[in-house]
Amino acid sequence: MSDSRRWSITVSSDASGERLDVYLAGHMPDMSRSRARRLIDDGNVLVSGAKAKPSYRVKTGDVVDVTVPPPEPTDLVPEPLEIDVVYEDEDILVVNKPRGMVIHPAKGHWHETMANALLYHCRGIEKVGDLGRPGIVHRLDKDTTGLIVVAKSERAFAALQRQMRDRIAKRDYLAIVSGVVRDDAGTIEAPIGRHPVHRKKMAVVEGGRTAVTRFEVLCRSKRYTLIQAHLETGRTHQIRVHMSYIGHPVAGDPVYGRREGELGLGGQALHAWQLQLVHPADGSSMTFRAPPPPDFLNALSVLSQEMDEAMPKHRGVPGLHEAGKALHIAGSISNPGVTTRDGPRKGIPSWVLEIKKEWLKFS
Repeated sequence: MSDSRRWSITVSSDASGERLDVYLAGHMPDMSRSRARRLIDDGNVLVSGAKAKPSYRVKTGDVVDVTVPPPEPTDLVPEPLEIDVVYEDEDILVVNKPRGMVIHPAKGHWHETMANALLYHCRGIEKVGDLGRPGIVHRLDKDTTGLIVVAKSERAFAALQRQMRDRIAKRDYLAIVSGVVRDDAGTIEAPIGRHPVHRKKMAVVEGGRTAVTRFEVLCRSKRYTLIQAHLETGRTHQIRVHMSYIGHPVAGDPVYGRREGELGLGGQALHAWQLQLVHPADGSSMTFRAPPPPDFLNALSVLSQEMDEAMPKHRGVPGLHEAGKALHIAGSISNPGVTTRDGPRKGIPSWVLEIKKEWLKFS
């Protein structure tokens, strides 16, 4: 094809032994590992004149010929959907995703997805990343709210994928879980795979993919616990599966939870509140923050009332310490938005002041 691009690379001794897909991702411009695998699987990569698998270990002197075809046409169409843009420049876009929005088209959700909105908002992004998933580096479940970063260029896409893979990018979540979590902090390391019976669900299963979640308790009420969770890996439904596995499912979770609609929630009380990454263009460290949605905050007020009722009976015991933790997290989110080279945005939004007011009852 006239629009195809072609490269020929000779493997040097310092790269000998690398997987072919890893080698291409590291030695070709704007190339992610997933895209390299697709090119190899589609027969667009030859090693010394022959097809090879992504797992092939390159040798010194191998000649790798790569053909990058033009982007395939897609049925995905731009749709003028409103998105909450936290930050944007020529390389990346950070969005605070609302509850109910699917990231990319799938069975039952062919329209009104984040991908449709991105095509409308960012002209040309259809050429970035995977077909039908323009610029999408990572995902959030339909009813999980919070921050997601999108690549607007192939260079940014490859860089951000590497950061996710190498755990340079960090994602922190707030979650209200059912029951009282006794440990102040913990690490859940349990493999996740497809549920053996309910094929639409995930589960902790033998032979599943490695999955690691760290959590810290921020405060406890009589029936619920507010935690901060940090992903070490990025498996489907990871936090929801792991918390259910230890007996504390995310409140309001219709799939892994105890009852739907508890605490007046419209979905699971899981919010990606903080995202840290390295800017793919200049290498600067960036931190983005976004407040939870209103129903999450309303649920927090229920928790605070339960704590308030318990305090007269337990004056001077762990409740004060836990309230202090909650106040600390509220302070940490006091500047939602982005910390950039120009410094954080100023101002404390009203929702933080309301949370602080509730927690200060215990001081």
